[in-house]
Amino acid sequence: MPQSLSTASPRGAAAAAPRWTRADVEALYELPFHELIHRAHEVHRANFDPGTVQLSTLLSVKTGGCPEDCGYCPQSVRYDTGVGNQKLLPLEEVVAAAAAAKANGATRFCMGAAWRGPKQKDLEPVLEMIRAVKAMGLETCATLGLLRDGQAEQLREAGLDYYNHNLDTAPEFYGEIISTRQYEDRLDTLEKVRRAGLHVCCGGIIGMGESRSQRAGLIAQLASLDPPPESVPINHLVPVPGTPLADAPPLDWTEFVRTIAVARITMPKSYVRLSAGRQQMHEAVQAFCFYAGANSIFYGDKLLTTGNPEAAADRALLAKLDLSPLG
Repeated sequence: MPQSLSTASPRGAAAAAPRWTRADVEALYELPFHELIHRAHEVHRANFDPGTVQLSTLLSVKTGGCPEDCGYCPQSVRYDTGVGNQKLLPLEEVVAAAAAAKANGATRFCMGAAWRGPKQKDLEPVLEMIRAVKAMGLETCATLGLLRDGQAEQLREAGLDYYNHNLDTAPEFYGEIISTRQYEDRLDTLEKVRRAGLHVCCGGIIGMGESRSQRAGLIAQLASLDPPPESVPINHLVPVPGTPLADAPPLDWTEFVRTIAVARITMPKSYVRLSAGRQQMHEAVQAFCFYAGANSIFYGDKLLTTGNPEAAADRALLAKLDLSPLG
């Protein structure tokens, strides 16, 4: 195993990221549940203040009409989910949403657009949004799909801090979920983002019918990126009627917590974000996830098109767990 608990780097120390094999990650998954959670918590404490949680707010700036066939996504034109094709939001509406997010305690504002990838005419108004949100003192994040040459540099120059582009799942399971883009396309965009000097936000979705070995394959892929993503969203599938994954078999909650713990151990310096699916998740399960190393959440009542706990409910939960928003 590349990095044992005893060799975890102390907070702030520089160290080469170990390369995790699938076998390494599978071995972590096979640990007894409480042993795994204990190890993950100790790695978390060695690298972060365990009493703080980073808050991000996500706004869909362009909804629906996506040509891709991602089996989990209600924004695809291929599925009848009741999600219409909404044009790009006006700048003033995005600025108002960012101001509200900041007032509620969010430190990062994420903007998502349902495109395969932005054309230059699409990108120009998004660059204006990024400049405006950055000027408000918020960290900026965008998820716009596949990037063309030069676009990541334009995003950086506009003030973008993070670019989100998830791997979704393990390479060998990817074709079961998406056929309109290849795994290599995602890796190519991530490479463009890194070359441009942007931070990477990259994770996946758990509970799409994948095996434990395939969950391990996803985490191994993420942990072996050089460097690993600064932000790692772990999403629990929200089955949406009308999508191919509407009837996906439910995932046992302990398996989701295991995935959070394994992500923390393999990516000790990354923010591990407890992302989609929290609205259906019992508070006790979320508490386990925070103990296992999750230290970021999406904050607000909506994630693109699916529900999320209301801000007041999240503040109450954080207070119960004696957790404070990261300033």
